[in-house]
Amino acid sequence: MQLALFAFIRTIFNTAHRMAYPFLGVFARALGVDIETMSLALTARAIGGGIIPFITPLADRRGHKFGMLLALGPFTLSMGIVVVFPTFPVLFASMFFASLAKLIFDPAMQAYISDRTPYEKRGRILAVTELGWSFAFILGIPLMGFLISRGGWIAPFPLLMGLGLLTFILIFLQIPDDETLVRTRASVWTSFRNVFSYAPAIAGLSVGLWATVANETVSLIFGVWLEDSFGLKIAALAASAAVIGISELGGEGLVAVLADKLGKERAVGFGLAANSIAALLLPFLGRTTFGALLGLFLFYITFEFTIVSIIPMMTEIMPSARATLMSFNVASLSLGRAIGAPLSTFLYRFGFPVVAIGAVLFNIIAVLALRRMEKGK
Repeated sequence: MQLALFAFIRTIFNTAHRMAYPFLGVFARALGVDIETMSLALTARAIGGGIIPFITPLADRRGHKFGMLLALGPFTLSMGIVVVFPTFPVLFASMFFASLAKLIFDPAMQAYISDRTPYEKRGRILAVTELGWSFAFILGIPLMGFLISRGGWIAPFPLLMGLGLLTFILIFLQIPDDETLVRTRASVWTSFRNVFSYAPAIAGLSVGLWATVANETVSLIFGVWLEDSFGLKIAALAASAAVIGISELGGEGLVAVLADKLGKERAVGFGLAANSIAALLLPFLGRTTFGALLGLFLFYITFEFTIVSIIPMMTEIMPSARATLMSFNVASLSLGRAIGAPLSTFLYRFGFPVVAIGAVLFNIIAVLALRRMEKGK
């Protein structure tokens, strides 16, 4: 029951987070700004992840339920304010605080589960919660596309606000307090020092960072690429997002089946290699609509396998400060998005093949970081 609730909440968070990608052009036109300006909003929300490590250690000290509730409140408010003030500056602020809320929730939830799950089973259990990524694209984004086509760009926000309020109540009622599991009273600065003095932790964080840069260079621009190449409209863009969601569902399923058997580090290495091959194939497959969707399917199934395998790998590097390290992991992924977002629009000026080559180069850096982490353990 708790896993289902967590997957549902993450579907809501990820729908709000990801709907900017396929509908980037739609939002920009409706608000009278250009694509580059909208991409800056995505960069700003990603940079906001840098403050997460200052907040999430509270979950190690006051309980992980507290951390989850701390996330859901701001998320609900950030969705509601857009309904009242539908302008670009307010949307900018809303995206920032909604992303911040998601980044607070994820490490608190991951630490809560990890405290209750043996490491040898953790890949399968955490993969279930990661279904929220794929469900966002399979169910959430098509629903948002339907609402936007009927009620304009603002239509998704009242629904997301109501779901935020509902899940706040469910967490409050269904998740037990976990003060007895709190193991550390270390200050935030002590937790930071512990993380940054441990080489495997730094290397592990680097793996997620560069893998996310690689992914973001494609993710931010794929909707614009499909519009430019094939003239896809809102409904078709929503359908393309569903294809990506199905691929991510496949990636999460593969993690549940393979990651614990292969070993988390080996699974991450395999995923990075496969994602690089998929990125190289994208420009060749993208000569037709079907080929482009097939290429995106391959790219996202391999990325999802990689990033979901990273999560259980990171949970065991520093068990005594698990939520703190996972918050740094979330921050590193946010930093990856912040780096990838402006790079994506810049590289796209030279054509989509250059975007794909950039993704491969960043994956290579992630592989080198993984090797360094393995040697340091």
